[in-house]
Amino acid sequence: MDFDQLTLTEAAAGLSAGTITSTALTREALARAKANAELNAFVTLDEAGALKAAAAFDATGDKTKPLGGVPIVIKDNIEVAGLPCSAGTPALKDYIPKADAPVVAKLRAAGAVIIGKTSMHELAFGISGYNTAFKSGAEYGVRNAYDRALIAGGSSSGTGAAIGARIVAGGLGTDTGGSVRVPAALNGCASLRPTVGRYPQEGIAPISHTRDTAGPMAATMADVALLDRVIAGGDALAPADLRQVRVGIVKSMLVNLDADTEAAFQAAVAKMKAQGVTVIEIEMPRLAELDGQASFPIALYEAHDDLVAYLKHTGTGLTIEAVAEKIASADVKGTYDGLVIPRKLPAPDSSLVDAKPIYDAAIKTVRPALQALYARSFADNRLDAIAFPTTPRVAIPSDPESSSLENFGLFIQNTDPGSNAGIPGIQIPIALGASSRLPIGLELDGPAGSDRRLLAIGMALDGVFGRLPPPRLMRS
Repeated sequence: MDFDQLTLTEAAAGLSAGTITSTALTREALARAKANAELNAFVTLDEAGALKAAAAFDATGDKTKPLGGVPIVIKDNIEVAGLPCSAGTPALKDYIPKADAPVVAKLRAAGAVIIGKTSMHELAFGISGYNTAFKSGAEYGVRNAYDRALIAGGSSSGTGAAIGARIVAGGLGTDTGGSVRVPAALNGCASLRPTVGRYPQEGIAPISHTRDTAGPMAATMADVALLDRVIAGGDALAPADLRQVRVGIVKSMLVNLDADTEAAFQAAVAKMKAQGVTVIEIEMPRLAELDGQASFPIALYEAHDDLVAYLKHTGTGLTIEAVAEKIASADVKGTYDGLVIPRKLPAPDSSLVDAKPIYDAAIKTVRPALQALYARSFADNRLDAIAFPTTPRVAIPSDPESSSLENFGLFIQNTDPGSNAGIPGIQIPIALGASSRLPIGLELDGPAGSDRRLLAIGMALDGVFGRLPPPRLMRS
């Protein structure tokens, strides 16, 4: 089996047919994880637990289970029984949940072998993955699978890096404003941000109950669809007929692109058209304005009460102030000390004002207007999806500057509006940049509840774009 090209779907088929053992796959995944410690992809590697689960599957496992014996990874803000769940922050490094989060329980019931917990931007509050709380390599920050000098993206940084580096073929992240799609784009993997509420949110360290969701990340869209089916139920999907697909492009989402991203996106659109996809240009007036009025007010205000409730659930006795006191990463520390804890938001003149009235307006007026704009845009143009470059740039250098507010805004420019509207989005790897040789992704956002339609379109596009070549990394 060519581990560099192995997909979750192929691994599951091989295990079911008995052509490969779970022990062999799991040993290879663990060896690759250890050989690539410089990526900082893992906070916890559960070698003993994973090998025990793999041996049990090989001995008496149910070969009909959809993920029977397949090694996967879980982001470290999602609870896995018996493993630390740090949410990437020092105060929680010794918190060991007794039960799996419901999303993890579904994967485990389907036979998956969890090899470890992946590193992340601290408390999921950032897009770079530059976290100074944990490292297994020489430098801080989760590193890009294709170039260790660069960011892996965030906040589901380690899951993206582990899949991009061919350590595993799938796993779970979480997404509030782009956190499964940004690292998937920068590391060359596929992902789904599901419609909010499609997956249970319990047992996951939160930012915002309005915006948060777990999301599957994997080698291909077919693999993402497999993970989605295990978590949310439903029959196996067939790829969509691309001649029946209508996609809109919004010009305002094509700003701030680097040359590689612009060229790759235009080439991808041309390929989709050649396969019969109908592509039309549409206008979404006030999209950026409404997103800006909803985004930080909702996330920063809800982060306080949602984390307080989660800490109570952990039974650690920790207060939100105690967690904030130990935050290691300067960008996240500033956000919590300056805004989340005091319940403040920046005013246009840079002064700090009470967050509650701004939050109330965002929830009651702005977000419904944003959702209505999307619903109208999809309906009036009879669209299955809106297409755009997932991130406007390829990965940038990994250092403290990568976590600047400017970079944060830049990298979620296109992923954030759909997040605030609560609609689903898929990220598909489309190319390595012509000059950078770095992964570039295309996102398709669809109407609320259209997750399976999006996944079927993504599966058809797997065949159009193909797999990216693997990075040159340490092999076991």
